[in-house]
Amino acid sequence: MGRWIELAAADGVKISAWRADPAGKPRGGLVVAQEIFGVNSHVRSVCDGYAADGYLAIAPALFDRIRPGVDLGYTPEDIERGRELKAKAALDPALADIAAAQAAASVAGKVGVVGYCWGGYVAWMSAARLPGFACAVPYYGGGMLEAGGERPRCPVLAHFGEKDALIPVEGVRKFAAAHPDSRVLLYPANHGFNCDQRGSYDAPSAKLARERTLAFLREHVG
Repeated sequence: MGRWIELAAADGVKISAWRADPAGKPRGGLVVAQEIFGVNSHVRSVCDGYAADGYLAIAPALFDRIRPGVDLGYTPEDIERGRELKAKAALDPALADIAAAQAAASVAGKVGVVGYCWGGYVAWMSAARLPGFACAVPYYGGGMLEAGGERPRCPVLAHFGEKDALIPVEGVRKFAAAHPDSRVLLYPANHGFNCDQRGSYDAPSAKLARERTLAFLREHVG
């Protein structure tokens, strides 16, 4: 269903991206912000899944500026490599690449952004700093609590795990209280609960979060 394409950001940098098109007329567009593992098989499958639900989904390779073609798994070594890459990835270039994907996805109509792990943070910052998104859906966004002073320009639905050792649940509750216009939901799960390639995968939580995400996209994107 999906294929690799090339995107050109406003600063002239070209990156790769995974594009998945729906079978029929798109309901709208969706930018998918990757985890720290690159646009790997899981992120590509996420795009393909959203395309099956009717959306033109594009996942820009946000590490291409640092190291093209990053495609990591979930071993301890992969996690360490991913963290090293994330530490080198500045926010502004990442937002430029998100904006390039947004422009490409806009041929389908309204565009939302969804992100996972580091991509959840990127999705939150995209909602706050980039114009034109119809909505944003961050999943367990590492860094979101520290960026709680940002104010989103579009509706936000955020998913967090109650057992997430990386994102304290009390911090999530404070974040939710500070953003009453955003919908912040907790699940009885750990970090990365949506990824079926990780040991922290929680099928019931992933299913419920996806159902809520699709309802949110139907409401705000189409």
